[in-house]
Amino acid sequence: MRSLLKQREPQLALCIVALILLVGLRAPVFLTGASLSNLLTDSTLLIMLALAQMIVILTRGIDLSMASNLALSGMVSALLASRFPELPLPLVMLAALAVGLLLGLLNGYLIGYLELPPIVVTLGTMSVYRGMVFVLSNGAWVSSHQFPPDYLAFPLTRLLGVTHLVWITAAVVLAAWFLTRHSRFGRDLYAIGNEPASARYVGIPIAKRLLWTYGLAGAMAGFCGYLWVARYAVAYTELAYGFEFTVIAACVIGGISIAGGCGSVAGAVLGGLFLAVIGNALPVVKVSPFWQSALTGCVILTAVLINARHGKQGGRQILPRKLTTESQGAA
Repeated sequence: MRSLLKQREPQLALCIVALILLVGLRAPVFLTGASLSNLLTDSTLLIMLALAQMIVILTRGIDLSMASNLALSGMVSALLASRFPELPLPLVMLAALAVGLLLGLLNGYLIGYLELPPIVVTLGTMSVYRGMVFVLSNGAWVSSHQFPPDYLAFPLTRLLGVTHLVWITAAVVLAAWFLTRHSRFGRDLYAIGNEPASARYVGIPIAKRLLWTYGLAGAMAGFCGYLWVARYAVAYTELAYGFEFTVIAACVIGGISIAGGCGSVAGAVLGGLFLAVIGNALPVVKVSPFWQSALTGCVILTAVLINARHGKQGGRQILPRKLTTESQGAA
């Protein structure tokens, strides 16, 4: 039990519980079922994007274009739904996901096959994708009255008392857990992040892995683009502006090392949930929203200091045992 409490994820989970209880003591309404349900729903998009960003960071990369990808994909889905209301909703979702996938694959190709620095590539595509949102929409908003009812209803429709957003996030968490813990693809990402030269030596196709890592992250951003627009019933050029930094903050708080090769699904989920709790708690206790950025920054700096102190011992085993065995055999 003592060794478990020394791990990053249980400590963060206890901090989240303590924060919720402290806010509940100040404002009991925060502990009601409706409030906690809203908190869980509000955290879903951040958690899904944090998981997508996590697999990129594992490879020593970064995707600064994620929010711009989300905005462009969301605008595509909004324009399709508003101009062609007879289109089936699954087709509109698929269009958003496909746009996100293509944008992500472009990042992956430039980074994986042309070996360009991830921060430079995604900084550039961030501006390009954001500009494309303006060009596509001509600067106009798509408002709630322009959407078909089923487009807006899907994310918040309840199944067994829980919104579709929560069910979708649960499925994404399970998929990410399987990918990172039980697939060769996921083990290769940890190997690339830890020792790229060794990963290449044992035959891991680094360029291909990076291509599909950024592709998967882009697909998730694209799908979240539809969910974001439907959740808030509006699409505009500044959609999710700057949200990529919140996503990266969730990863850092969750113990995912920016140096690559270290991090866990549980850490990304808890990091996203922690920021969602802060975002929902401050208005309840009547704290100025200007303090939210400052508080988030302090939390990030603390997390970075903890990461630096513990090195690469947080989250999970850096390289799964199975990968180590396979690598020795290949060598």
